[in-house]
Amino acid sequence: RAASQVLVVGCGNSELSEQMYDVGMCEDIVNIDISDAVIRQMRERSASTRPKMSYLLMDMLQMDFPEAHFQVVLDKGTLDALLTNEEEATLGKVDQMFAEISRVLQVGGRYLCVSLAQAHVLKKAVEYFSQEGWVVRVHQVASSGDKQQFVLPVFVYVMTKFRKIPGSAAQILEICPEEQDKPMRVESTEQLVAAVKDRQHYALLCSQISKTPCREQVSLDLCDKESGKPRYTLHVVDSPSVKPSRDNHFAIFIIPQGRETEWLFGTEEGRRQLAASAGFGRLLTVALHREQHYEGMAGIQAELSGKVMELAPPGLPTRQQQVPFLSVGGDIGVRAVRHCDSSPLSGEFVVEDVKGDGTCYFRRLIFLQNRNVVQSEARLLAPTPLPGQKKRRKDKKKSSPTEPPGAIDKSYLCCEHHKAMVAGLCLLGGPDALPGELAVLVVGLGGGSLPLFVHDYFSQARVAVVEIDPSMLEVATRWFGFSQGDRMQVHVSDGLDYVAKLAAEAPAQYDAVMFDVDSKDLTVGMSCPPPAFVEKPFLQKVKTILKPEGVFVLNLVCRDARLKESVLATLRDVFPLLYVRRIQGEVNEILFCQPGPAGRRDPAELGARARALEGALRQPGRPWDSSYALADMLQAVHIL
Repeated sequence: RAASQVLVVGCGNSELSEQMYDVGMCEDIVNIDISDAVIRQMRERSASTRPKMSYLLMDMLQMDFPEAHFQVVLDKGTLDALLTNEEEATLGKVDQMFAEISRVLQVGGRYLCVSLAQAHVLKKAVEYFSQEGWVVRVHQVASSGDKQQFVLPVFVYVMTKFRKIPGSAAQILEICPEEQDKPMRVESTEQLVAAVKDRQHYALLCSQISKTPCREQVSLDLCDKESGKPRYTLHVVDSPSVKPSRDNHFAIFIIPQGRETEWLFGTEEGRRQLAASAGFGRLLTVALHREQHYEGMAGIQAELSGKVMELAPPGLPTRQQQVPFLSVGGDIGVRAVRHCDSSPLSGEFVVEDVKGDGTCYFRRLIFLQNRNVVQSEARLLAPTPLPGQKKRRKDKKKSSPTEPPGAIDKSYLCCEHHKAMVAGLCLLGGPDALPGELAVLVVGLGGGSLPLFVHDYFSQARVAVVEIDPSMLEVATRWFGFSQGDRMQVHVSDGLDYVAKLAAEAPAQYDAVMFDVDSKDLTVGMSCPPPAFVEKPFLQKVKTILKPEGVFVLNLVCRDARLKESVLATLRDVFPLLYVRRIQGEVNEILFCQPGPAGRRDPAELGARARALEGALRQPGRPWDSSYALADMLQAVHIL
């Protein structure tokens, strides 16, 4: 007898076989089921119109067909219905089902299983057939966006039968998402199950936010089809205060490259403010990843237009199926990665140049373990034409947007907390005197902008820097214009050990000690400094190396309220006089700690000293940025 083409197991009263027959896809179809009533009903429905299709009363766990009899075995939900639990008896039946399917299927034939892909169902099927040497591919064929018919996506397992090679452990496992034709190879059953679970979660999310507004901001990553790495990070931000009108239901905002760390784009409150000012009921912000290449705004729009509609708000008018794409200045910004490396202490890091607001460019150091935080930043000077060099004509070819800008602008402090730390130096000196000769210890080098500024603007200051990671000294020197000299020395050492040694051997030698040290432990609610730097025994050593009228300046970044209160209490135990300056829009708080209460000054005096210090630093021929406003920095200082 000639081999039949298709076997449908557990056919029930589904119209699938009839539809396949009627559209000419296949006529030689054998349907089996254990229900006598179902088989009689289906025979009557097709007897006169589908003569080549048959319905047989048969148990799929014990089929009467000979081996290698079918080219395709089709299962629409039968496996899902059978594998309702993972009890031994149920798993035994599933093994029987798979064994029978394997027996009646030809080599090169396919078992097609339509399923909702619950994790235990998918895992069982994939493990069984991959261990038999079959090629396993999972296709997503329908999602929650398909006429709202499904909440969960529908998948088809395509198991292709190959002869098992004795001793071979090789597995071919693939997933083919709905939005792409090319399958992606995965390494294990666990990865395949996880990939399917991601798509199920996404479908549930789309279903939920298409029906009700988001009370909290929703975040998700869209990954690159080839590499599987994140390509876009999306945040869904709803603004209940925006009154709906004809065209303000939904918009997409592309965050310029390199600016995703800014407060407006990188925090919940900032995005909420952005959405309200944009005037849309739902704003979808899109951050671009540094490892990816983008073909401008038009390319991004073409790539995302279909996907973003799955995240549209409830009640989106039919006419607004083309949503507006917004950005700052209408472009996607500029990001040029200058250097990538890793170190045992800091992990992977990058140095990149990004275009800021307007025409300024900035160089940034980013630790990839905390990629949304700028570790160090410096402004770049615009290239200066050489003597006799003519300006480029407008009709000439423009320079590449990634062409390296000029040198580092050492006069500019990009970080608000660095400006506050510098302002704190006005606490030094006598009642009527500003600091002259200074001995300053900075723990934490980063890109070196803080110690460089102190060195350059306090002409009599001698600056010692302690940095635990030699890679950071190399980065600061090569990429951020840092250099050592008679008044600037870097000590590659653990700050804890260095301060402890100084306390034992050379107490009371520094006018100012500044801590700007990040923590590598992301499980603690304090990212700056590491907890060991604010323990009482160590803080007492810091006090020991300060001169009696000196100041200890600490950059504190702590999101854990209880931990922060504990740190402040410890600081108050060690230092009788404690000021705090909170940085607006940031978690940073700058603490100014003095060894004795004699240095206490009221806000008016602090403001006057800060203005005097600023005047002293603003010397002719020396660049000065109006944003420093040292007096303003100290107006918001509070005594704890």
